[in-house]
Amino acid sequence: MSALKQDIEKALMGVLDPATGKNLMEADRVKRIDATDSHWAIDVEITNPALHVKKKIEGDIAKALSGIKPEEAVLQVHFMVNAQARAEERKVLPGVKRIIAVASGKGGVGKSTVAVNLAAALSRLGSRVGILDADIYGPSVPLMLDTKYVRPGLVQDEQGRSLIEPIENYGIKMLSIGFFAGDDQAVAWRGPMASKALTQMITEAAWGELDFLILDLPPGTGDIHLSLVQTVPLSGAIVVSTPQEVALADARKGVAMFQMPNIQVPVLGLVENMAWFSPLELPENKYFIFGEGGAARLAQELKVPLLAQIPLVQGIRESGDRGLPAALDDSNPASFYFRDLAVSVMEMSHRLPNR
Repeated sequence: MSALKQDIEKALMGVLDPATGKNLMEADRVKRIDATDSHWAIDVEITNPALHVKKKIEGDIAKALSGIKPEEAVLQVHFMVNAQARAEERKVLPGVKRIIAVASGKGGVGKSTVAVNLAAALSRLGSRVGILDADIYGPSVPLMLDTKYVRPGLVQDEQGRSLIEPIENYGIKMLSIGFFAGDDQAVAWRGPMASKALTQMITEAAWGELDFLILDLPPGTGDIHLSLVQTVPLSGAIVVSTPQEVALADARKGVAMFQMPNIQVPVLGLVENMAWFSPLELPENKYFIFGEGGAARLAQELKVPLLAQIPLVQGIRESGDRGLPAALDDSNPASFYFRDLAVSVMEMSHRLPNR
């Protein structure tokens, strides 16, 4: 082996493989190194062909080699996808039939309320359901499902591994970072730490057999969303918005994120939350506080379904605060809105390809 090739291999030991956490050499990802005075070519095997993954590895390689590569030499990194290893990664959550992400372009639009009530309505319709509170910085699922003071235990699987055992209430399995942090404890984590915690709740938990796993994502677009797409084979995504123009602008970005070429998650549709206000004493009256029909127009513009329009009513807020989802409360006049949403999701999910 030439001294130059040895130097290149040594430098590549400083580049991490995102799939294994090892360096490229230790993970046996470097399949060819061909270096001359004018051209350096490196073949790297990957399991995730997403564009952002390739760009990250390519940038890390260029940085690692910058101290030894002649300025006039052109560096080319070629990627080869290991289909078999990629198939193994897709065995994440093998017992879950459908994984649905509930997202929003901005905070405050009622995304968690929709996610929790969708999970509850699906469970009430006979589906086996779990919900993962992936909103690392603002977990609310424990409060909304009356499990605020419960803590998950550990259970061993058939291979003897210790896995987190999800909490169960109302027939819904759930995990949240809120179970592991105190009520007054701020989760002040950088993106990688938050992403790692989320990955652990997905891959190191005993979710078992589920028809649906609902993921309550953080608002916006960022590291956690990209990590999620890398870790979990999502079946589809739902984007929640209010009719307000400022919320619709961010919802448009949320839809665009899932439709990016390197993500390509089917968008099942939009949910317009707080579509109108109906006071208790005048339940038939509708007051369009945040505007009228904004999400319907956006859905038409983006050519995605409008799955539901959910009103701003006191009963939905009260049910969330006391830990009994409106979808499970027959006395709550808003329960049928979530039931109809669940029916729409069930109908659409059957058209999606199997995981």
